Amino acid sequence: MLKVALTGNIGSGKSIVTRIFRTLGVPVFIADIEARLLYFRDDVKEIIRQELGDGVFNDSGEIDTKALAGVIFSDKQALKTVNNIIHPLVYHEYKNWLDLYSDEPYTIHESAILFENNLISRYDKVIVVTAPESLRLKRVMERDGVSAEKVKARMANQWPEEEKVKKADFVIINDGEHFLIPQILQIDKILKSNK
Repeated sequence: MLKVALTGNIGSGKSIVTRIFRTLGVPVFIADIEARLLYFRDDVKEIIRQELGDGVFNDSGEIDTKALAGVIFSDKQALKTVNNIIHPLVYHEYKNWLDLYSDEPYTIHESAILFENNLISRYDKVIVVTAPESLRLKRVMERDGVSAEKVKARMANQWPEEEKVKKADFVIINDGEHFLIPQILQIDKILKSNK
């Protein structure tokens, strides 16, 4: 089984691409969803409380993900701290998940920050989803209801798109002009022939 990483900068459209791959029957592991589930674990909450304090918790004692995002996207050290807590746990979940799909031609691990965390060597192939920065900015502002400044602060924590493209095995252009499905079908065909 090929382990395929799928990444792209914020607002590039990774979610729609992974939905299409899933429609084709490809198993997809979405790191952001797994990370959010970890925030409900008592041990993770305790470590985050020790590292970042009570300000990232709501009145119910749960992690307030918007408050947490506000902290980590404006403080590089806080981002590094949270990544060091969450990413090893997500990777552990991913390895367990892989065992369920060992007979598949390939699986996809979707994560926005694979390059930033130097994780690409764990995968056989890399797919990068791209879109113009202005379009990505607009998408995230509409999706998350946040200002351009907040989106740009998040973008600043990611590698430039052109650097990711240089290291990709496949590039999917999601600019509203190129059809997604033919691009994805072509990649699917290649990956299934390489098993």
